[in-house]
Amino acid sequence: MADDLYAALERVAERFDFGEYEAQAYLSILEHGQLTASEIADHTDIPQPRVYDTVRGLADAGLVELQETRPMRVLAIDPEEAFDDIQSSLDDLVDGLEQRYTAPARDTEAVSLIKSRSTILRYLEEVITGAEYELIPSLSPELLERFEDELIAQHEDGVAIELLLSPAAEVPDPESFDYLEVATTVRARRGITTPIVAVADGDYSVYATQEALRGDRDRYGVIFNRSELGFLVSGFLNTVLWTTAETIAEGPDDRPFPRRYATIRRCISDLRHAEGDFYASIEGRDVRSGDREVVEGPIDDATFGAGRETATLIVETDDGPVEVGGQVAALEDIEAHEIRVGKDQPPGV
Repeated sequence: MADDLYAALERVAERFDFGEYEAQAYLSILEHGQLTASEIADHTDIPQPRVYDTVRGLADAGLVELQETRPMRVLAIDPEEAFDDIQSSLDDLVDGLEQRYTAPARDTEAVSLIKSRSTILRYLEEVITGAEYELIPSLSPELLERFEDELIAQHEDGVAIELLLSPAAEVPDPESFDYLEVATTVRARRGITTPIVAVADGDYSVYATQEALRGDRDRYGVIFNRSELGFLVSGFLNTVLWTTAETIAEGPDDRPFPRRYATIRRCISDLRHAEGDFYASIEGRDVRSGDREVVEGPIDDATFGAGRETATLIVETDDGPVEVGGQVAALEDIEAHEIRVGKDQPPGV
């Protein structure tokens, strides 16, 4: 089996061993249907003396047909016919490779630096599809198109999504794109300086520059895999990026209660637009001792400080009122890691 796979890989590599000249000549011939050697030289950067060797190589690979006329003419072959044999070989090859594939463990590192565009895209998809109840992505219009189906599926599955898009000049007009299919609230930010970010449930996140996906500069991304350091990305997105963007679409949040929250600011925003009495079950830790705490009881107050720099829930417990803040809270009694809010009683944690 190993020898067969190795041989198959060699055959595929040999078939697609295109150099710069072969690629230019082949695409030019496909575009025009047929060309002479001199016409190929005119349409490409291939030196005239190299044209004959180049097109004969393409003919040997079965990609073009040569007519030995004066002058010699090179005819394009329908790519579906030219690649028909290799298509089945590729299918068999992929099947064989899949049988050999062992999925690597990707959750061993709390923080990882990645420098490949394809890896950044894979982690973006993983964060988007991995969110259980809350997702905040910052994407370019191109990435919105790429992950549109995944966002729709998550939104339909009840995941609360706040979507940030940039640069604003390239964002589709709301009349031509149904934003409320992919998110409850959508904002657009002006500059390409806005990074590509996705945060799932407050703790699994990816951060990358736009250049990492659009060009050759600053090609890097950072993954926070179920790490408390993920609050850095979440906090930056919520306070710096989200608050400096303009709302382009917003719909009613008709998700039923109880609801789960990873960020206290989203929780308080929802409560300020909802009617009735609410109860909370909050899992977090005491800001003084660091001990794990579960706070349960009716919500007495939910407030933002000036400029939304602080956000506080006051929960009435059997021991009296308890002030709850978000991650890295210091002014409140409890730092919240996960918040559940219900109408009739505190939801179970």
